[in-house]
Amino acid sequence: MNGGSDDMTLAFELEALEALSDPEAVFTDARQWTNYLGVISAEPTYVVTNFTRKHRIRQDFFSGPRSREESLVNIRTQFDSDRHVFVGTGENDRALADKTDWEYVNLETAADAADWQLATQTPPVEPQDDTRDDWP
Repeated sequence: MNGGSDDMTLAFELEALEALSDPEAVFTDARQWTNYLGVISAEPTYVVTNFTRKHRIRQDFFSGPRSREESLVNIRTQFDSDRHVFVGTGENDRALADKTDWEYVNLETAADAADWQLATQTPPVEPQDDTRDDWP
């Protein structure tokens, strides 16, 4: 994603952020090539707020008490950018992006392009030679 336009509004579905190993680093990286950055979710506002505080994420917008669809429509009208990109995790997110005229990028594609690590990606574990005699 680093090669794209820096006149961009980038929205993450909360589930997508939760699937990243270091959401704070992702936001720090994305701020270098986007204008506006935030999180949307169907979850209550306090859930998003708790997550972003815990991970020290400063967002330019969030979904608040409205639906995800209403949030994307509202964000698109408030933040005038050449591109509006929604990072999500599946077909429901893709359909939502299509319906609200946002570009959709699947989390795995975005992570691969921007070199972000998914939480499920773990380095290979070296075999340990600490077998115990008292363990079956």
